[in-house]
Amino acid sequence: MIFGSKKYKVAFFTLGCKLNFAETSTIARSFEDEGFERVNFDQKADIYVINTCSVTEAANKKSRSAIKKAIKTSPTAMIIVVGCYAQLKPQEIAQIEGVDVILCQQDKFKVLDYIKQLEKKENPVIQTCSIDDIEDFDSSYSFGDRTRSFLKVQDGCDYKCSYCTIPLARGKSRNSPIKKILDQTIEIAEKGIKEIILTGVNIGDFGKSTGETFFELIQQLDQIQGIERFRISSIEPNLLHDDIIRFVARSQKFVPHFHIPLQSGSNRILALMQRRYKREILANRIAKIKEAMPHAGIGVDVITGFPDETEFDFLDTYTFLNGLDISYLHVFSYSERENTKAIEIKNKINPKEIARRSEKLHQLNLIKKEQFIRKHLNTKRPVLFESFNHNGIISGFTDNYIRVQSAYNKDIANKVMLVQLKDLVDTETVTIY
Repeated sequence: MIFGSKKYKVAFFTLGCKLNFAETSTIARSFEDEGFERVNFDQKADIYVINTCSVTEAANKKSRSAIKKAIKTSPTAMIIVVGCYAQLKPQEIAQIEGVDVILCQQDKFKVLDYIKQLEKKENPVIQTCSIDDIEDFDSSYSFGDRTRSFLKVQDGCDYKCSYCTIPLARGKSRNSPIKKILDQTIEIAEKGIKEIILTGVNIGDFGKSTGETFFELIQQLDQIQGIERFRISSIEPNLLHDDIIRFVARSQKFVPHFHIPLQSGSNRILALMQRRYKREILANRIAKIKEAMPHAGIGVDVITGFPDETEFDFLDTYTFLNGLDISYLHVFSYSERENTKAIEIKNKINPKEIARRSEKLHQLNLIKKEQFIRKHLNTKRPVLFESFNHNGIISGFTDNYIRVQSAYNKDIANKVMLVQLKDLVDTETVTIY
């Protein structure tokens, strides 16, 4: 132990994507290996590590709020900030009085190197790096009380969507070799985890740095013993090839659940966004999935309020999504980001109009979700129940991503059970027989 005999306390806070959660979990284990006691973020600690997000201005604001909360909770603690916001806006973070260390993406897994002396800094240490210089891939996965683990298999993105800062915050597409990912999967299985969610920035682009493919990865993961379910977190429609769909359809481990980022149902707006497909590609992918797996759950990302999105474009998107056989939507309001091409597009949409369009899409999400669930009432689906006891309730997800709850029973915790879906509790949860 490099910090002497005292039992120091460390707390973590994570914003943003599942990739961030996997990375925070890995950073946390490095502290635990050095003898630190991990405590909840709202408790007093000697060190706070905040893993930030910068996908929207709202994410920046939430990141700043988390930093200030840690400082208020324990004014003498060391405050360390990592993640996308730290990469893009280190000087902005440095203006927050009480911040000690700000690390760029290249150094976020080296937090322990910056705290050999646990004392507040008169001026924050700011470690910056050019995102173009980042070549390494830092492996990570989440592990805690849950029955599922998020396994990072890919990082960075070579796409240049006109609204997105992720390539600026995370660099170019890169990944671990399949062999290393298989070793990590075995390690996760040995911890008793039953489900792994494959995550990354653009996982369909897997293999660019190792000469492999995402299809090869999932074929080999399917052979790993001990893991009962694999789930693909999100994959671009143009990278969701027929061979992947056919493989998932016949696999006993890869579940029939796909999350696909569309972003707009208007081909004109997709072109302005510099997406690499037209909406017909998504419609084709969904048709292929449903042909092979009629019971499959399919989620779609959509952004509304993009510059120059007319009422016609919005209604075109709404009508297109309404006609798709999908299970749910993730709705995002456009947020202007510095250093993106979208800033140059004229005809910005009024925030009140963005909110109106967003609300209509949120309502469509509720309709789609309930329709999908009702199709599966009185049918049997496998559910992986989590270990938590929430006021006498245990919950979990079906293979096709329907949330299920039942009276708490410790005998079914962390087990996959074939159950019959009974009654709708709300728009997204069902009870079982």
